[in-house]
Amino acid sequence: MVKVGLFVRLEAKPGKEQEVADFLRGGLALVEQEPGTATWYGVQMGPSTFGIFDTFADESGREAHLSGKVAEALFAQASDLFSSAPAVEMLDILAAKGA
Repeated sequence: MVKVGLFVRLEAKPGKEQEVADFLRGGLALVEQEPGTATWYGVQMGPSTFGIFDTFADESGREAHLSGKVAEALFAQASDLFSSAPAVEMLDILAAKGA
């Protein structure tokens, strides 16, 4: 059962929308190597607004993800891809289906 999660809001710089979408699609392969990440979603919420939503069974899984390859790549490319720093929100999962 998942108990904690993350939501990261990403605002692409003008003209970088496709690069952000490609980054998120490519991130899946990295996250699949993380045994502590139960679910991971790269989403687009508007023309330049993107996000990442992921869930974990416990805090150790979440912490491992935050220090993993996707997070490293995200923050390494942040100044090039995003108009503002990624907004990372820690979540407590209250109810879930299929996770």
